[in-house]
Amino acid sequence: MQQPEQIVLAADHAGHELKEVIKMHLTEKGIDIVDVHPELDEGDDYPEIIRKGCAAMLEYDCPGIVFGGSGNGEAMAANKVTGIRCALVYSDETAKLARAHNNANAMSLGGRLTDEATAKTLVDIFLTTDFEGGRHKRRVEDLE
Repeated sequence: MQQPEQIVLAADHAGHELKEVIKMHLTEKGIDIVDVHPELDEGDDYPEIIRKGCAAMLEYDCPGIVFGGSGNGEAMAANKVTGIRCALVYSDETAKLARAHNNANAMSLGGRLTDEATAKTLVDIFLTTDFEGGRHKRRVEDLE
């Protein structure tokens, strides 16, 4: 898979710092960023921010990355949005399989659990892995 031209980023206060690191990383690669919550707000709540991020992913027809403290709640919130398949990613293998087997169009990262170097690697794997289709296609279609 060729890296996307555009990507949506959305984070609450707990994921904001890591989001900014990934934003710079992707900008350096020439990817256009849609940042749906650009300001740090200590009083924010992730469900609303993630819903806005997912709406932008669907509107711009591009992948997205959501960030929070652990990434768990953000993945749950994203997966409530029809058309979004968000995977909590925490290793090279989960990043690869999220795309290859699950055709995830969003990934969730935990800003309190993922260091910057690892996050960059996970993002790069996720954004460059192709969906394998085949037996996985039927399963992904069943999710809808």
